[in-house]
Amino acid sequence: MSDLTIAGRTFRSRLIVGTGKYPSHQIMRAAHEASGAEMVTVAVRRVDISRRSESLLDFIDTSRIFLLPNTAACYTADDAVRTARLAREAGLSNWIKLEVIGDEQTLFPDNEALLTATRVLVNDGFVVLPYTNDDPVVCRKLEDAGAAAVMPLGAPIGSGLGIQNPNNIRIIKAQARVPVIVDAGVGTASDAAIAMELGADGVLMNTAIAGAQDPVCMAQAMRLAVDAGRLAFLAGRIQKRMYATASSPLEGVLGPV
Repeated sequence: MSDLTIAGRTFRSRLIVGTGKYPSHQIMRAAHEASGAEMVTVAVRRVDISRRSESLLDFIDTSRIFLLPNTAACYTADDAVRTARLAREAGLSNWIKLEVIGDEQTLFPDNEALLTATRVLVNDGFVVLPYTNDDPVVCRKLEDAGAAAVMPLGAPIGSGLGIQNPNNIRIIKAQARVPVIVDAGVGTASDAAIAMELGADGVLMNTAIAGAQDPVCMAQAMRLAVDAGRLAFLAGRIQKRMYATASSPLEGVLGPV
């Protein structure tokens, strides 16, 4: 199975995980290990990036895990740009998972502001991975603005509803010239497998693992599901048919004795 490459950087794992909502930092670290993820996303506004006190950053093995800062809780393009620059100045990364939220209840993106922030940050030397709606037109505009990948939602953040518009994900993938990472809405392993079977290059999740009764066990399940879904996509599923077809060929079948 081929690796995932984003902006020239290669990852063996196609699963990206988060760092919020875990019962403890120790469980987070164990879940990261079980997931096999090589990239984790960290909310810049919710961690002590100065490291003056104990932080969840102290529980991430950065020798094997790449940190992807995100602009969670930003509601304007200017705010997201400032947060991204703060992360870079603090030495986290020049990569950014870009979020510009447009609605507090649904946490859907403000796509107009997202496009503005993407253009600014790309021009400023960032590798931008924007979280957006599952809208093929918006994803194409983000790619044209210089996004290194597009990250359409499967369902609202933290909802666990699974992939609500599978055909949109297929269209986005068919049109994209950059990796497509399904971000948000995954609830269980089958959701991750479906995302990958649709052709997604990867899946990003947090609540589905951190909020599970056994986060470490769920992390391992997600690891297997992403791999299984990718293999199924590469293998090519059989055509769906209205009626049954025999599993065994009829040629050579003996007649009645």
